[in-house]
Amino acid sequence: MKVLFAGPSLWGVSYDRTGLDVRPPARQGDIHRAVVEGAEAIGLIDGVFGFVPSVWHKEILFALKSGVRVMGAASLGALRAVECAPFGMEVIGSIATSYAAGSRIEDADVCLVHAPAELDFMPLTEPLVDVEATLEAMRQARLASTGEAEALLAAARSIYFADRTVEALTLTAGLPELAPGYREARVGAKSADALLLVEHLRSAPRERTPAPDWELVSSDPWRHYLAGQAVA
Repeated sequence: MKVLFAGPSLWGVSYDRTGLDVRPPARQGDIHRAVVEGAEAIGLIDGVFGFVPSVWHKEILFALKSGVRVMGAASLGALRAVECAPFGMEVIGSIATSYAAGSRIEDADVCLVHAPAELDFMPLTEPLVDVEATLEAMRQARLASTGEAEALLAAARSIYFADRTVEALTLTAGLPELAPGYREARVGAKSADALLLVEHLRSAPRERTPAPDWELVSSDPWRHYLAGQAVA
């Protein structure tokens, strides 16, 4: 079984789901549950945070120690991939690679607000990584001058991720007339990396790998979580 956790990063994107168990954005316990259910490989793209506990590192380490390949890209998956790479989690795509290289350090660069499952996790705000790619595309297409692109980028960086809509971005920069051009040139950097992960996940063998030789150290929170799962 190959499990893919995805939501807003693949909203509106057509891709081959053959052989994949596609699940909503992950939260705490979802990766552990997938391992217990028999997953041989897991792709983590999107995950929730803030209003519920986020995917924690211990369950990713549990998966890796169980011989499950775990890949991360685009969003929360990129963050966790870099954090858990020393233990074998696979870093996929340019966004995750930029975190790994240290050229990108802010978690918020990949954050956005999205609609609920009933609306297929439609993105409602603009993640900074997409803004950066879109502004470069606008500049290349002469939809914005270098100065205008720089003003828009400065505005984007000044806006809290939950408020960063196209309208807020262009208004803050004093360039509301560029909103149509932004939408025309929009680049989905997160979607591109998410699709790359899908390719890697679909090509992964349907078998677990030998357990790595490092020790999975338990902890009180982990024991408490496992005890709760046993009761459930």
